[in-house]
Amino acid sequence: MKVDVLLGLQWGDEGKGKIVDVFTPKYDIIARFQGGPNAGHTLEFEGIKHVLHTIPSGIFRENVLNLVGNGVVIDPIIFKGELDKLAPFNIDFKKRLFISKKAHLILPTHKLIDAASEISKGKNKIGSTLKGIGPTYMDKTGRNGLRVGDIFSPNFKEKYQTLIDKHIGMLSHYEEFNYDLPALEKEWMAGIDVLKSLDAVDSEHFLNKALLAGKKILAEGAQGTMLDIDFGTYPFVTSSNTVTAGTCTGLGIAPNKIGNVIGIFKAYCTRVGSGPFPTELLDEVGESIRQEGREFGSTTGRPRRCGWVDLVQLKYAIMINGVTELSMMKADVLSIFDTIKICTHYEIDGEKISDFPYDVNDLDVKPIYIEMDGWKKDLTALGQYNDAPIELKNYVEYLEKELNVPISLVSVGPDRKQTLLK
Repeated sequence: MKVDVLLGLQWGDEGKGKIVDVFTPKYDIIARFQGGPNAGHTLEFEGIKHVLHTIPSGIFRENVLNLVGNGVVIDPIIFKGELDKLAPFNIDFKKRLFISKKAHLILPTHKLIDAASEISKGKNKIGSTLKGIGPTYMDKTGRNGLRVGDIFSPNFKEKYQTLIDKHIGMLSHYEEFNYDLPALEKEWMAGIDVLKSLDAVDSEHFLNKALLAGKKILAEGAQGTMLDIDFGTYPFVTSSNTVTAGTCTGLGIAPNKIGNVIGIFKAYCTRVGSGPFPTELLDEVGESIRQEGREFGSTTGRPRRCGWVDLVQLKYAIMINGVTELSMMKADVLSIFDTIKICTHYEIDGEKISDFPYDVNDLDVKPIYIEMDGWKKDLTALGQYNDAPIELKNYVEYLEKELNVPISLVSVGPDRKQTLLK
């Protein structure tokens, strides 16, 4: 058996949570492989909207196991809050949810360092979600982080205090930054107690034994390709590898065990926070997309920057990830437009460019567009792709031809039922 991978191809917020939920019945295990509570995976069904931050998006399906992998960083406070919100739905977490012993813990002081650091950067801030993600990954690579397995150790509190003392020393360098650590610690320790009640496993053995037993596994990514620490628009990126390769290091899966790679993208493009965004629309068109698409961060609530779809960027993401099939999200949002633009190339210093450039942050990038007719029809009640307007089919077929990857799914609304399989 192989592990299929589902991940975002843009700057995050592509709609991964919904598609994981749609695909979950085909799998036995859903495994998150990187990121942390900076993710916000939104699922809607039966008239209820759910937002998950750390828990895999397969948690609502019975008979499916969910694993938080070693590449994920966990905030016990947020994790407990997620479980509390799911409690009314009678989900048996003891049977469905597993945590890697090697997943790192976000301490209260990690979030304080994140906030203090971002404030100190002023105009040069990177747009952090202030969830402590970056400082936690820094301690991980610095080899002094705390992991889930440590909470079962008899000297856990000693390890915890050693790291806290280090952080307090770092925070002392930020003048006039005030905080109440004891209040944060009380809530954090309550979250640790909840983590202790769940199954902590050696996730690499857990998954590889499942593969040998013929189980079907879907690896769920967070954020998006353009936020990858190596291949994204650095330094305006997250602190983990959001690409297919991150599945191997974030779950302990060998490269030859990777199967299909499902790339998720919006029919347009969005970005939250600072950083380059070549097709960004700073006019009424961008605002129309934002309002129609309800483009506000599910984790931060911040308004998302909006623009037309960018084929230069998408081809780059497809190449990096080895994408085998595509899912196009939010086609219904573009129903308000008579014409729709697609960025096919960039113009940089008078030259037509088709490869995504290394120094995009510092270049004057002018997107080159083609225009296509819009469909100007409500798509939200469609039951099958064959009934879609010809203009939408033309849009999909053009993207498939240019990207050289089949679009197997088109989403026409937030509910799991509003999904057209091609």
